[in-house]
Amino acid sequence: MLEELSIRNYALIDSISLSFRSGFNVLTGETGAGKSIIVGSLSFLMGGKAEPDVIRTGAEEASVSAVVSVQKNNREVAEWLQSRDIESDEDTVIIRRNIKAGGRGSIYIQNAPVTRSDLSGFMGLLFDLHGQHNHESLLRKESHRRYLDRFAGLEEEAVAYNAVFTELTEKRKTLEASLSSERDREERLELLNYAVEEIFKAAPRAGEIRELENEAQRLSDFEKLAGFVNTAADSLFDGEYSVLGLARRARGALDNAAGIDSGLGKIQKRLEDMYYETEDIAGEFRGYRDNLTFDPKRLEEVDERLALLYKLKKKYGAGFAGVKTAAANGEKAAPSDEELILAYKARAEAEIEALSGAGENREKLKTEIAALEKEIAAKAASLRQKRTAASAALGERITGILTRLGMPNARFAANILPKNRDAAQTGQAGGAQASLVCGPWGAEDVEFLISANTGEPLKDLARIASGGELSRVMLAIKTVLSAGETGPADSIETLVFDEIDTGIGGEVALAVGEYLGKIGELKQIFSVTHLASIAVRADNHFKVEKRTEGGRTFTGVGPLSAEGRRKEIARMLAGDSGDAALAHADDLILKYGKRR
Repeated sequence: MLEELSIRNYALIDSISLSFRSGFNVLTGETGAGKSIIVGSLSFLMGGKAEPDVIRTGAEEASVSAVVSVQKNNREVAEWLQSRDIESDEDTVIIRRNIKAGGRGSIYIQNAPVTRSDLSGFMGLLFDLHGQHNHESLLRKESHRRYLDRFAGLEEEAVAYNAVFTELTEKRKTLEASLSSERDREERLELLNYAVEEIFKAAPRAGEIRELENEAQRLSDFEKLAGFVNTAADSLFDGEYSVLGLARRARGALDNAAGIDSGLGKIQKRLEDMYYETEDIAGEFRGYRDNLTFDPKRLEEVDERLALLYKLKKKYGAGFAGVKTAAANGEKAAPSDEELILAYKARAEAEIEALSGAGENREKLKTEIAALEKEIAAKAASLRQKRTAASAALGERITGILTRLGMPNARFAANILPKNRDAAQTGQAGGAQASLVCGPWGAEDVEFLISANTGEPLKDLARIASGGELSRVMLAIKTVLSAGETGPADSIETLVFDEIDTGIGGEVALAVGEYLGKIGELKQIFSVTHLASIAVRADNHFKVEKRTEGGRTFTGVGPLSAEGRRKEIARMLAGDSGDAALAHADDLILKYGKRR
């Protein structure tokens, strides 16, 4: 969720800092006030392209930064950060991006520099900006299967299928290896035995690399560390005017003073507590200093051990991508480098066992593969049947909402496409379902399609020409996916609708506002609108205004009070805030507004 947004020297914005809350947030203002600038700055922060002409006249650079909170159960974001060694601060992430007059810029997530591609990928896990195609996660076909499965509550079944698929793939590879020439088999055995022996002798343990890197850093900077420690010891207890010595003198003097004036008792007790605490710290720190020694032999041992582990990581950890892939799909936390090395060893040992008894194991493997092929075929058929049923339900519900949103002739479909045999990733399953071509997540691909008008064929969501239509289609899809059969079907936490009120009014505008309000109960929503019937349903209302001072034009944004909101709704209705317009605004707020 977007908690704070700061914009500096971007277009007509000099400097603004905004705080946001959850729910439905709306931005309104006169035409030309600069609402598109706010959306543009968000697009810039989400990885959109930017040219130096966005920099405010007279400034050297433009910058946009945000504080974003991340839900604890957002595994995709956690995996993305973990894979790049970026830590969130109490589930909060700070993103910063700037662009200089020369065209160069910098991007940071927390304090880690990242590329624009990285920024776009990360922000795409948290934000959707509807109205500009390049920020909409629903336009990416590769995500459609996952959305349908979450909507239908099929995630666990898909994971179970994937586990069988992975096992079948590995056994097929093992069988293929066992059927290779004897010379190839012996070479493979030699290679695997060497790897197992090398990993066994090294005996890596989880977290060891990070521990050794920390120790190496401490030993390498020992001279600096010792200097700091000696300085601290001198100040604390060794020096002529040490903290402990001064505290002891102050305590003795105050004891004598308290004997004369009992009113100093409380201060005397506090000083006594401070003295004992200082004495305890001094004793503990003295022990640390006295035991602080530089061991060049240990530094050499640490460097040698790290070199060995780095070599094993490069040889056996980096290439073992299967476990990382499963974690990237959100199924489990990413393993450490040491765990990947040990996982390689376990796989190698299993393959050695299979190859060592190639003759006797070959038939066993064939039997196991045949059983797995039947199992994968049954699971694939079950998934296809359930996905087909779920796709019909999803299409019907989204189409129904589109009708209410002023697209009565629109038709949405979650298309189920059997995998192309020529492009199959693994080949076909066996048994009664031999015609099924199976991939890692099933025997079909899922693709969301739309027909906006009668007589038009279903086509990609990205081919919708109108920004307003696209925003309404996305609103309908998000309404359904945000309340799937087992909860929200996507991990996007913040939605921005830029052109959703284009070409609509009346009952359609009321429906758009209603659905935005519904999604706002589950996600954070931002909408730029000119329509009072949409703005009135907001939980939080911001007004964008343009002003001129000293011959310069400025765009500003700020939250509205209840009275300010009332006047803004009246202006949106009638162009002014006269009594009639205010009365109409009061009626709308009473009928559709949130109680705040």
